Amino acid sequence: MKFTQYFLTTRRRPDRSSIQLDWIKRVVTAPEREVIQQDGRIRRWARIPEAGDRWLRVVLLDDGETVHNAFLDRGAEK
Repeated sequence: MKFTQYFLTTRRRPDRSSIQLDWIKRVVTAPEREVIQQDGRIRRWARIPEAGDRWLRVVLLDDGETVHNAFLDRGAEK
């Protein structure tokens, strides 16, 4: 996987450091939901059982492979 510098920086935050790379890969390859933003970035979501069945949102650049952001989404519809 490829990552932006923004992702690598924010990943060090305490609320993001527990997100495992295999969870991110799971969301990228098998999302349960996907939305393409007006700027071309791609938002993908999937539930992560290991994280208490919470939703993980992964934001990709418009190339569809570079991870720009990843976080457990409190506002995701269940």
